[in-house]
Amino acid sequence: MAFETVLNRMTEAKVPDAAWPTDTYYIPKYKITGFFNGEGIELIHIPAAHTDGDTIVYFRYSDVISAGDVFRIDSYPVIDLERGGSIQGTIDGLNKILDIAIPQFRSQGGTYIVPGHGRLSDTGDVANYRNMVVKIRDRIQDMMKSRMTLQQVKAANPTLDYDGRFGSPDKFIEAVYRSLSQIH
Repeated sequence: MAFETVLNRMTEAKVPDAAWPTDTYYIPKYKITGFFNGEGIELIHIPAAHTDGDTIVYFRYSDVISAGDVFRIDSYPVIDLERGGSIQGTIDGLNKILDIAIPQFRSQGGTYIVPGHGRLSDTGDVANYRNMVVKIRDRIQDMMKSRMTLQQVKAANPTLDYDGRFGSPDKFIEAVYRSLSQIH
């Protein structure tokens, strides 16, 4: 299953038919008819996060969200601007996960969240990650209001307090800068 933009992109790129998704959907929220392993499943399209074809999968009975590349715990977000991704879409996607998930105690436990990369997580992990993304977006946005170039923003190290945890920020800073440039 995939959002229809995924199939459209694959056909345009002449990807072999065998690699195509077997089914697609085109509405913001798709409930799979019937049950999968005894439980209801919802596919939720997250427009413009990592790409324009992101889907999170909510396993209702198990209370598990498979977040795909909308959420990753091992690095900064990867935002593919050429395929419709954006910084605001990434933040919106993280907020959508938090809207669906139910924390057990002080944002720990509760709904399990399976990131696209990294360890099993909970709402506390997603909230911390979302807060980091918003802080960095705001810092870069403020630097852009001061008319700083991309090189100047990179030199100012807007991610310094998170680099030890998430690694090299260069591609992320560039994606945020370019994404915000498209808005203005």
